[in-house]
Amino acid sequence: MRECGHRRTMRYGWSFGLLAGLVVLLAFLNLCSGSSSLTLREVCAVLAGNSTDETAVHILMLIRLPRMLAALLLGGSLSVAGFQLQCFFGNPIAGPFVLGISSGAKLTVALALVYALQGGFLLHAGGLVAASFVGSLLSMGFILLLSGKLRNTSLLIVGGIMIGYICSAVTDLVVTFADDANIVDLHNWSMGSFSGTDWGDVRAMSLTAGAALALSFCLAKPMDAYRLGEAYARNMGVNIRRFRVELILLSSVLSACVTAFAGPVSFVGVAVPHLVKGLLGTARPLVVLPACFLGGAAFCLLCDLLARMLFAPVELSISTVTAVFGAPVVICMMLQRRKHG
Repeated sequence: MRECGHRRTMRYGWSFGLLAGLVVLLAFLNLCSGSSSLTLREVCAVLAGNSTDETAVHILMLIRLPRMLAALLLGGSLSVAGFQLQCFFGNPIAGPFVLGISSGAKLTVALALVYALQGGFLLHAGGLVAASFVGSLLSMGFILLLSGKLRNTSLLIVGGIMIGYICSAVTDLVVTFADDANIVDLHNWSMGSFSGTDWGDVRAMSLTAGAALALSFCLAKPMDAYRLGEAYARNMGVNIRRFRVELILLSSVLSACVTAFAGPVSFVGVAVPHLVKGLLGTARPLVVLPACFLGGAAFCLLCDLLARMLFAPVELSISTVTAVFGAPVVICMMLQRRKHG
């Protein structure tokens, strides 16, 4: 028994070491790579405040560093939100994008942005997050209504996908017929991208997502009990109604934060938790939650790097790249479920 526990601890240790190492490596690759390449020494000099190259300082501090931090923080947040939804619905295919939550948030943000553009005023970070949160909650509300009618979780996933398609169609109509020169930026945002992130955005997403992530980690023990069944969770002293509300709100806040600043990002919330659980060999939230954050951060850092560099100077949308890597993982997951079920 003691040897088994030692092996498990060792596996956790090297898994977290691998994920953390990937995050650091990909973070520096994102900072070094671009239309103007920087060496690792130049990057370290700028970060340490010892660089005299104004061009390097401008590129790194105003463009690449905020974008890298956004990919890291939002990627981790989306992965954690996906794991929370999988725990809530008891389905490994559940995720913000698959269930239509990201699409609902995209719709309300698009409506808010178009209204702001037509009114001649700017919508700041707080307004974006608030509009996105409303859309996330509305989509989640529809999903919960469907869950009361559809006991089959596979049908529930299909219902979420349909909600996502409806929201995306309405968003496309809004973007297409909006009459403003800045609508090009709105179209790019609606496809998903970390570009254009500034330090104000980083501060806003750090406060919003940071608070939600901290509270999510506090729910790790109730989540562990809940995944073993409602009866077991009640016997362990978990207030089921309050727990569900907290889980819904936190997953909605995290999804809303990602959509507000980066647009819809597909498959991260489904693929990364599955990969992380396979790497760790466990589904315990106390272990999986921090690993999901690191895994989501590494995944989005890699995808953002490829989106920028593959066909430079043309930049791909982040969802295009995440779908290429994430969709096969979801397909393999479904085939495994069919094989074992």
